[in-house]
Amino acid sequence: MKKITQSDIENEYKEAIRNKYRSEKVEGKYSHYLNNPSQALLRDLCWEIFSSNPKEGDLLVYRNFFKFEFDSKQENTLTGYTNKFKKVGGFFRGGIEPAKITTVELAAILVDFEDRPFNKFKKTINIESFETEKNEELLKSPVLESGVKIEEIKKENESLKENLPIRFQGNFKYNFFEKLFNKSKTAMIITAVIFGLIATTIYFAFTRNKCMQWSHDHYEKVDCDLSANGYLTNDGVEPYNENKYALKKITVYDTTACFKNGEAIIWYAKIGNDKADFFNTHGRHPENDKPLRPVTRYILDKYAKKTNSKK
Repeated sequence: MKKITQSDIENEYKEAIRNKYRSEKVEGKYSHYLNNPSQALLRDLCWEIFSSNPKEGDLLVYRNFFKFEFDSKQENTLTGYTNKFKKVGGFFRGGIEPAKITTVELAAILVDFEDRPFNKFKKTINIESFETEKNEELLKSPVLESGVKIEEIKKENESLKENLPIRFQGNFKYNFFEKLFNKSKTAMIITAVIFGLIATTIYFAFTRNKCMQWSHDHYEKVDCDLSANGYLTNDGVEPYNENKYALKKITVYDTTACFKNGEAIIWYAKIGNDKADFFNTHGRHPENDKPLRPVTRYILDKYAKKTNSKK
């Protein structure tokens, strides 16, 4: 009987964070940062999260990861530490297993994984039902394709389960199905192919023609296959993203209300030495891909249009 170790729990913790990342990069609040997590994008996301309302435990992770305290007044602090996010991006993609748990803990913060840090995750491991409704459906058939009797496997594994520490009995179902599926690989392959075909059909049936394109000061919904004069074009067309679609460029005057309860509600990006574009929410500039930053009094005084110039 294999003993469940600390390493096993850590691997579960890492995979749970990666699963959260896969969800967040598609439809999460910060999907525009996570969809293609470059070192610079992860750095900007880290700053945005910690400059808003960081949790006390997250601040400890920040200190352990960067070896200095977070200071909301030093906006460019992380610029010199961009390379440290290379391992975080590699962890999300599954290509790197970090040597230090602090890298994993920072990754958990960036995707807002609820059961963080690792010590909290360990406490969530408890006794679970050995057979879920899904398991029961699988066990209805008395014999697998390979001829292995499920009842025999079940009795063998129930005997092993009784000797496990209580805190790990909830995870025992994974060992059961690992053995079960290893004895019926053909059935698994067929099932995977069927689900793959179903997923592909759903994708093309429901996501086709759900694209958008930046048009001067806002996004417009367009067909994914744009054509002009009989030729296929794809200039600036990208998959539809609900959060990103809400981004709009706005005109800001020196009388425009840009703060609420002391917090900026207008965002900006410089587009030259003497000009800046303003937007209604955070994200990245659709035309030059620069990160949008919260507006400040200094920026308003320098770049906002004067009221007497308003037509």
